[in-house]
Amino acid sequence: MNADARQDFALAFLSILFEGAPFILLGTLISGFIDIYLPAGTMDRFLPKNRNLAVLVSGLLGAVFPVCECAVVPVIRRLVGKGLPLGCALSYMLAAPIVNPITALSTWKAFQGQAPWAMTGGRMLLGYLIAVGVGLIVSRISLRRVLRKSLADSIEHKSHTTHKSDGTHDHSCCGHDHSHDHDHDHSPKKADDSRLIAAMRSAQKDFVDVGVYFTIGVAITALFNTGIAPGAIWLDSLAGNPAAAPAALMALAFILSLCSTSDAFIAATLAKFTWSAKLAFLVFGPMLDVKLIFLYQSVLRRKFILVMALSVFAFIWVVAVAWETWFGKVVLP
Repeated sequence: MNADARQDFALAFLSILFEGAPFILLGTLISGFIDIYLPAGTMDRFLPKNRNLAVLVSGLLGAVFPVCECAVVPVIRRLVGKGLPLGCALSYMLAAPIVNPITALSTWKAFQGQAPWAMTGGRMLLGYLIAVGVGLIVSRISLRRVLRKSLADSIEHKSHTTHKSDGTHDHSCCGHDHSHDHDHDHSPKKADDSRLIAAMRSAQKDFVDVGVYFTIGVAITALFNTGIAPGAIWLDSLAGNPAAAPAALMALAFILSLCSTSDAFIAATLAKFTWSAKLAFLVFGPMLDVKLIFLYQSVLRRKFILVMALSVFAFIWVVAVAWETWFGKVVLP
């Protein structure tokens, strides 16, 4: 790599990195405060009694409790363990990284000059429809066909013993031990300070974890845009193929494992690809990627993960191909 190529790479890397980093920071701060301050059972109070309506509302809860996909899986594990209906939990898990104000703002910002409102709205709508579709299907399936055996056993046991034998309730929050908050030697101010520190630590951990993946993704994208894409005839052929382009970008999103609060800044730089292919990248990535496969296994059965992954991939691919075939000239970068 000559000096000019290294300079181009550095400029591309830093420009994408500095654009996306503030949104990662904002998202992880909110995630940290939700982790520590959100009482168990809070989300249940937002849900209707009707099962189908509850799933539909769950797909919108990301607007109230915005978390990226890196943080949502541990939250879902805690909520399911405390009795949140499984269909609602999966609907929220898949939709929250996409249907939330931080992701919307970052997508709109990244696609300035590339139909930002259409891309932002299309991403929100498609992500929501897929999430509630999965939720509605899962709500009609038994827990043991979806959840890991240990988690399903725990939930079934709790359903028979809702209250402790002494009549007290479990007030543990978010799976964290906050016993220090109830230490009689601590003043209320010290307890609040302790929780604030815990929230900041949680946000810091999320920021470091997400930042590593994002930096790797930025480096690969910068290398792709400055060292591979220019003059690559095969890439022009791939990007111009309405069937292959969405599949290729979904595979790229799966490998890069980017955070939903920053992936739009990378998608927007893939100038050779069509609008619908970029949309497929932005919807599939927050739902399924390399790191999420490992995280999902802490909650879901492997067979269910495989079926869900293939189904979501196929549905997004069909939507992207159909859009490009019928409406490809309506919205272009």
